[in-house]
Amino acid sequence: VSPWTRTAPRALTQDDIDAAVLHTLSQKTLPSQATRAAATVGPSLVRVEGEVVGKKDRKGQSELGRGVGTGVVIIDNGTILTNLHVVQGAQNITVTFADGLESPAHIVNARPEDDLAVLRAQKIPDDLQAATMRSTADLMPGDEVVAIGFPFGIGPSVSAGVVSGLKRGFRSPDGGQLMNNLIQFDAAANPGNSGGPLVTMDGQVVGIVTAILNPTSARTFLGIGFAVPIENAAAAAGQPPF
Repeated sequence: VSPWTRTAPRALTQDDIDAAVLHTLSQKTLPSQATRAAATVGPSLVRVEGEVVGKKDRKGQSELGRGVGTGVVIIDNGTILTNLHVVQGAQNITVTFADGLESPAHIVNARPEDDLAVLRAQKIPDDLQAATMRSTADLMPGDEVVAIGFPFGIGPSVSAGVVSGLKRGFRSPDGGQLMNNLIQFDAAANPGNSGGPLVTMDGQVVGIVTAILNPTSARTFLGIGFAVPIENAAAAAGQPPF
C-alpha cells in the first residue's frame, strides 16, 4: 500500500456525537441554573436604605436609625419595587444600583395591604436594565426559585430553593397587616431580603420577598418565607396585568 494513500474518515454517528457531548459536560462545569438566574436579574437589583430621624438624645441631637432592604427595577426610568416596611417613615431614602451608583429616591405609590412601595430614583445608570416579570398563573409547588437581596445588609446574596405553597395567608407576630395570596418558599431569607425579587430559574421575577415565619423573637430564617405575587406588585406600579 502506498504511504500516500489515506483512508477515508469514518462518518460520525449520533452515538459518536452523544459521547462527545457527554465527555465535554463531564470535563467542564457549566453554570448552575441558580447562577444563570442570579446573573439575569442581577443588573436590576437595588440596595434600599431608609433613614429615620428618631428622638433627640441628651445632647439635643436627633438619633438616626437606618434600615436596609432590597428592591428591584421594573421600569428602566428608575422605577423600583420594594416592601413598604423597608421605607415607611423614612425621611431619606437612598438606593444603590448594581453598578454602584447611589441616588436619592422617593415613594411614588404604596399598597399597604400588600406591604408594597414603588420608588423613583432621581439618578439612574445610563444602561439601567429592568427585570422581566412573569405571571404566577402556572407556578407550582416544587418549582425552583432564587431569592436575591441584602440579608443583614450583606450582599447581594443569592439563595436557592423551591416554591413550597401558593395562596398562603400570613400575619406578622406583632399583629401587623393580614396578607393573603402569598407565595410560600424555602430559599433562605432574612431581614434585609425584604423587597427583593423571587426569581424563577430563567431569571424572571414572580414575587417580592416580604416576610419570614419564625415563632421566636430571633427574626432568623427557619425555612418558611413569603413573597407577594408579582401581579400585585405590578399593579402597585400601574403596570398592566399579565
